Amino acid sequence: MNKKILVTGSNGQLGSELKALSSNYKDYDFTFVDRTALDLSNLCKMEDFFDTKTFDVIINCAAYTAVDKAENDTESANTVNNKGVNLLSKIAKNKGISLIHISTDYVFDGKNFSPYLETDKINPQSVYGKTKSDGEEAILKVGAKNTIIIRTSWVYSSFGNNFVKTMLRLGKEKDELGVIFDQIGTPTYARDLAKSILDIIANLHNEAPEIYHYSNEGVCSWYDFAKTIFELSHIQCKVNPIETSQYPTPAQRPYYSLLNKSKIKKHFKLEIPYWKKSLSDCITKIISYEC
Repeated sequence: MNKKILVTGSNGQLGSELKALSSNYKDYDFTFVDRTALDLSNLCKMEDFFDTKTFDVIINCAAYTAVDKAENDTESANTVNNKGVNLLSKIAKNKGISLIHISTDYVFDGKNFSPYLETDKINPQSVYGKTKSDGEEAILKVGAKNTIIIRTSWVYSSFGNNFVKTMLRLGKEKDELGVIFDQIGTPTYARDLAKSILDIIANLHNEAPEIYHYSNEGVCSWYDFAKTIFELSHIQCKVNPIETSQYPTPAQRPYYSLLNKSKIKKHFKLEIPYWKKSLSDCITKIISYEC
């Protein structure tokens, strides 16, 4: 009998990539829901949704991700990223459903000098990061088996709005751009993460919730990222390195958010692509959509 997989946040970058890959996984029956069908900010209706439906696995891609807006919209961000996640985790435990929850590098303060391990202390510096870390804590407290949290960083895709698409647009409109060079991390192609999640499902056998880190391989700054986007897309736009202080935002970003991926690679036997290779694949896809 096929496993029944529920994907929340189905119109986001990761949800869209899971949808695009789903036809390759014949042993799974997928249900994709967006906020209109399952709203993590509406706790009453969440329980109603599961009263008449059964699933084997939930992949929770739903989140409040407007990082800067969250600074003045704390209640909404907390309801989705913490309270909604808490309830979803309890529902999964009560019904014996496996849960894969997506979290973020923003749970860290960015002051490390080596890639963050799953066991490193969290210290979020923004409302978004705090609500996501509270959601993680809620899942750990519920303590359901076959539950994992995957922290990721700098997500982009051929779907939705993201840094890659913004640079492709601005690169054609402007002769030069200033891009931050003093924030270091690794881009994550949502398609690579989606494929890894779908490969992980069959190997979820943990008695208590586990945290894993996932991004593409390698390291860069946002400046390096932008330069590579233009090089791969043959856009002639000069990129000038600027400091974070020259581009102030309401929410503080981690200066350093490299994630150590040894645990997820070893446990699930994953091979993770290098970020430039994945970026090239994504840009090819975006350009093909435009043609």
